Amino acid sequence: MVANARLAGGFTYVGRATRVVFGIGAIRSLGDEIERLGLERVLVLATPEQRETALEIASSMRGRIGGVFSEARMHVPADVAARARAYAGEIGADGALAIGGGSTVGLGKAIALETGLPLVAVPTTYAGSEMTTIYGLTEHAVKVTGRDERVLPKTVVYDPALTVSLSPALSASSGFNAIAHAVEALYAIDGNPIVTLMAEESIRALGGALPLVVQAPHDLEARSACLYGAWLAGTVLGAVSMALHHKLCHTLGGTFDLPHAQTHAVVLPYVAAFNAPSVPEAMARVARALGVADAVEGLRTLSQALDAPSSLREIGMRAEDLDRAAELAVTVPYPNPRPFDRAEIRALLERAYGGSVVAA
Repeated sequence: MVANARLAGGFTYVGRATRVVFGIGAIRSLGDEIERLGLERVLVLATPEQRETALEIASSMRGRIGGVFSEARMHVPADVAARARAYAGEIGADGALAIGGGSTVGLGKAIALETGLPLVAVPTTYAGSEMTTIYGLTEHAVKVTGRDERVLPKTVVYDPALTVSLSPALSASSGFNAIAHAVEALYAIDGNPIVTLMAEESIRALGGALPLVVQAPHDLEARSACLYGAWLAGTVLGAVSMALHHKLCHTLGGTFDLPHAQTHAVVLPYVAAFNAPSVPEAMARVARALGVADAVEGLRTLSQALDAPSSLREIGMRAEDLDRAAELAVTVPYPNPRPFDRAEIRALLERAYGGSVVAA
């Protein structure tokens, strides 16, 4: 009856035109996809650590590499983005290829935003950024996000085999990052039944496969399920507004330089506990997707099973910065189903800092 009522009330869903190539061995089609877009001088983007891997992957592009920029960093510092755009101009790039996680895809978006160059993404983590029109730039220790159709990749190549080298620890954190997208999509202010279906399926796929990946990193079936779940999570992230969880994570990452995926892994159970009384239907869907009776407890149990970080303290947050983080989090807040004030956010951050399991 609830679903029918939501349908009768009407909704708006915007489908976005990204071409997706998915499957084990899909990377072999990269050259064809670049050729299909008519690109001749592609700027390959990577982090310093993934430079050689990116070059190896891009080798199938049949001489269409115009240059390589391997300075991608977390939270896309504005100065790095400026250097990348300048280099793209110097080499006469007609497109960009981001090979890596959210940091690299984010850098590609920063280039596309200002230059209009088409972007192709080859994700090697479960960040999901490749399926969204969301971009972020960090300047003067403040991360600013926005949405623009120009930054949406034209093509995304998902090859589960490329995620095998992602360590169990990073797989767990990156997967929790994706789950966070899906959880917040379930109670988004502009949510709809289509997004709800994808979000619940994303949580189900990731919740079931992540423990298998942590136990057996080379399990390609489990890796495929995780990448599928991340694709869905990225799609819903791009389709609806995010809420308190993402505002906190953007604040903690952009201002205090905490690692992006690990921050999501720590914060999600605390925000879920805070919001749960206001969104019982969404929490019921999370619980059903995880196969548990209680959503918040299910998220905590999954986090423990994955040995994901459980406190802000262990990922580098300083106690003396909690006050400032709370102040920033209530400045230009994202829409959230439960109203909050600075004191409540400060208390939530305190719990997350210490790793307390006490719900709000």
